Amino acid sequence: MSQFFYVHPDNPQGRLMKQAAALIHQGAVIVYPTDSGYALGCHIGDKKALDRICAIRDIDRNHNFTLVCKDLSELSTYARVENNAFRLIKNNTPGAYTFVFKGTKEVPKRLLNEKKRTIGIRIPDNNITQALLDELREPIMSTTLIMPGEERAEFDPEHIRDILEHRVDLIIHGGYLGEKPTTVIDFADSDGDIIRVGEGDPTPFE
Repeated sequence: MSQFFYVHPDNPQGRLMKQAAALIHQGAVIVYPTDSGYALGCHIGDKKALDRICAIRDIDRNHNFTLVCKDLSELSTYARVENNAFRLIKNNTPGAYTFVFKGTKEVPKRLLNEKKRTIGIRIPDNNITQALLDELREPIMSTTLIMPGEERAEFDPEHIRDILEHRVDLIIHGGYLGEKPTTVIDFADSDGDIIRVGEGDPTPFE
């Protein structure tokens, strides 16, 4: 049965964030809040945890996984970023965007899109996510929490507990978030193609 942390959305409790980060380092699969709803996450290098996430969502390795980062300092480590893209991202993050790049050698191959060799990058505007990344000191491997057969992400942490408490190790309750998909910008083979319009303002990338 999973642990269930009630975390204040504006002032996350430090001791709970430390415990959550420790669990991730130990191989946990977690559910946590972002500025675009709830997500599944695990350690970037943990194959078993990734396999568990794929089983929960019923997805394969061609899925577009995302690295959730604290800030731009981690961007060039994991993504091949041109100067124009860096400037645009710097001016518009943190925020509800997912940026798609060609991955670097620092990204485990199992996380890259098998055909395109790409990885998603997110810098969320969410206090809980930022506090967790502070403690973790590296990105979280992440994917939106969409259950098999559903089209929308899960947004009610109590319902998430009902359906996943025996399949994940930790659920972080950060409030009722609603449906807030990110705006997706593809920098892998272009100067920034808008793939999906969501919560993030697409205007700076047009």
